[in-house]
Amino acid sequence: MSPAITRSAARTATLAALPVALLVGVLAFWALGGFDGADGFDGADGFSGGQPGRSQQPEPVPSTPVTMAAPPLAEADAAACRALVRALPAALRDRPRRAVTAGADQNAAYGQPPLTLACGTQRPSFPPDAVLAIVSGVCWYAQGESWTTVDRTVPVTVHVPAPYGPGGQWVVGFAPAIIETLPVAASLPFGCRG
Repeated sequence: MSPAITRSAARTATLAALPVALLVGVLAFWALGGFDGADGFDGADGFSGGQPGRSQQPEPVPSTPVTMAAPPLAEADAAACRALVRALPAALRDRPRRAVTAGADQNAAYGQPPLTLACGTQRPSFPPDAVLAIVSGVCWYAQGESWTTVDRTVPVTVHVPAPYGPGGQWVVGFAPAIIETLPVAASLPFGCRG
């Protein structure tokens, strides 16, 4: 085959492949949420799109308080929970904090549907081979929509409703307050040891 024919075939193949590659790139950019905002960032928590389960527009937040239980706590646990609740953010990403029906010193809620945090909950029981997740320095045991700390002196349970997607991307917002206010337990489960 002559070099001219080979170059012509290579040029034709390149011209055919270029639009396909461009289309694949645009589709990938779109799938990752690249067209959600002018710059692709929402300013609060980084990339605005492409996060599984994250709705593009949060539901309107009702003015009614979120129903939560408030079991009695030992004084030391109650003091730790008060410190934690005071240190929690006013909003979790674009979900504003909401009032709760009980235990405002140990509970918090955000957005609609309500994403809730309860301090002073029961320690979870889990099998020795359970997968534990260390998220931003806090060790969690996830069971369905509930994530409970297993490395703190006072357990904290966060309920992340299914529409929010993977809970790990939401519990990370509580890590700074948990680390600041709740001491690490003396005995840690095996999966929490770094």
